[in-house]
Amino acid sequence: MSDVDEDPFPPQSADLTKPSVARVYDWYLGGKANWAIDREFGQHVINEYPLLRPIAISNRLFLHRAVRHLVARGVHQFIDIGSGVPTMGNTHSVADEVEPGSKVVYVDHEPVAVAHSQVLLEKHGDPGRHAAINADFRNPERLWQRAIETGVLDLEQPVAILLIAVLHVQQPGPDGEDISPQVMKRYRELLPPGSYLALSHLTDDGVPAELDEQLVGIKQMYDNSSSPVIWRSQQQIRELFGDFEMLEPGMAWTTDWHPEDRSPNFSPELDFSESGQAAIWAGVGRKQP
Repeated sequence: MSDVDEDPFPPQSADLTKPSVARVYDWYLGGKANWAIDREFGQHVINEYPLLRPIAISNRLFLHRAVRHLVARGVHQFIDIGSGVPTMGNTHSVADEVEPGSKVVYVDHEPVAVAHSQVLLEKHGDPGRHAAINADFRNPERLWQRAIETGVLDLEQPVAILLIAVLHVQQPGPDGEDISPQVMKRYRELLPPGSYLALSHLTDDGVPAELDEQLVGIKQMYDNSSSPVIWRSQQQIRELFGDFEMLEPGMAWTTDWHPEDRSPNFSPELDFSESGQAAIWAGVGRKQP
């Protein structure tokens, strides 16, 4: 993966014969950039496990709060990897709520998601500050090169990588095994000193017993019908940050990570009886200067 001229993970073409994780997630959030096959699969999941929709919304609200918190800390550059379809408060609009002028590169390997991002940015973005590129998380060298080629980022300044609800979708290497930990190590190396990593990950570690049982069924549905998923423990998710210093409160359920940083423009109430029903561990870490 060190040779940017060789791509072991070539760009995908749009596959409308099976549901897409990005497009189904868009449907969960009430977006419009999805197809019948995505809606049918999503509805089937929600019929069986209705709590998955508020889990998805809570995860999206963590993205909002993480971006707002980082902008308040002086971070004005974001690489949103696995950004999916821009819906329900995209990164650049949330950042500009706090302080106009932030720069964002959206990255996804799903061509429909990238195309919708590009259309959105043409209408509501700034080509000097916003870009959307097609690249694969599993090839950090090429992704980083393409992000730099947009001309949006200044690598003399801190950058925040956002990996929101990405790594519980398995990231298979050439041998079919998940390579997320190795790839994450390279992204941590590529980030400039003083930069940040925000990450959220679905889990069966620490959730209420009744939800633990549901997660077994959800995993089976995704494994059989869409993209295989993997549930990591809180400790395994924390290890994806390497030696980055975790911001307070450390690893937390999405509902509990800086709730004071909620967006004034979109803050739906979630019907969780306890924080563990959010089922997603989340955190933000900082690379030492």
